[in-house]
Amino acid sequence: MRAIGIIAKYDKVEAQRVVADLVPWLKDRDMEPFVDMDTAVSIGETGYYREDIVARAELIIVLGGDGTLLSVARAIGSRGVPILGVNLGSLGYLTEVPLEDLYPALKRYLAGEYEVEERAMLTASVFRHNEKVLEHTVLNDAVITKGVIARIIDLDTYVNRHYVSTFKSDGLLVATPTGSTAYSLSAGGPILYPTLGAMILTPICPHTLTNRPIVLPLDSTVEVILKTEDADVSLTLDGQVGFNLKYRDVVEIRCAPHATKLITTPKRDYFNILRAKLKWGER
Repeated sequence: MRAIGIIAKYDKVEAQRVVADLVPWLKDRDMEPFVDMDTAVSIGETGYYREDIVARAELIIVLGGDGTLLSVARAIGSRGVPILGVNLGSLGYLTEVPLEDLYPALKRYLAGEYEVEERAMLTASVFRHNEKVLEHTVLNDAVITKGVIARIIDLDTYVNRHYVSTFKSDGLLVATPTGSTAYSLSAGGPILYPTLGAMILTPICPHTLTNRPIVLPLDSTVEVILKTEDADVSLTLDGQVGFNLKYRDVVEIRCAPHATKLITTPKRDYFNILRAKLKWGER
C-alpha cells in the first residue's frame, strides 16, 4: 500500500472539500492517505503531524499556494519525498497543477508516467562568536533586512572567502533560481530558469546605484557580516521564518546537499507561467 501525504491550506473551504473527496478516492485505489492535523480535524478524519507525514509518505500532495508548498519543502528536508503541488488560488510558480488536473495527475503517478524536477535549495546558517546559532534550509531565498525605522545597514560580503563589497543598503538577499521570481525580482534581480545551477546575490535598495545583482555558481559560499551596531536587522527565510541578527553576526549561505523534488505535468510550461504572472505581451 502506497502512503500518500496530504497537506492543505486548511482555512480554505475549497481545500477541505477537495480533501474530503480525495481521501476515499485514494483508499479505493489501495493507497493510505495521511492528512495533516488541521485539515483532518475540519473533515472528521484522523490527522497526522507534518513530521509524521514526511517520515511515512512516498508522495505529498500540497493543496494551496506557493507559500504552503515552501513550508512543506522545508519540512521534507533531506527525505527526498516528491511533491505534487495543486493550486487552489491564483496561478502559482510552484503549485503548477490546476485543481481540474489533480486526479489525472494522480493516475499518471500510479501508472509511473510522471517526471520529477529537482529544484536547488540553500542552507542558511548564522554564526555568533564563532558558534552556530541557527541553520535552516530554504527553497526560495534568505533575506537580510533592516527594521522599519532602522537606518541603512553595512554588510561586508564575501564569496568563497573573496571580498565582494560592503553593501550599504536596506538589506541583501540570496535566492535560488526558484526564488528568482519572488523577492529578488521585486528588488531588481534577474529571472533564472528554475533548474539552472546558480544562485543570485541581490542588494536591496543599495545606497550606491552601481551595486547590482550578481549571478553566482551554485557551489558558491556566501558570507555576510553585519557591521552596523545597534541596528534592528533580521534574517528571513522563505518569507516565513525570522531570526534577529546582532552586530558582527555572520550569515553563511551555501547550496544545500539535497533538492526539492516537484512532480511535473505534461501541460506545464514555465514560460506560460511567466507570461500569465508577469503580464508579458499585454498592453
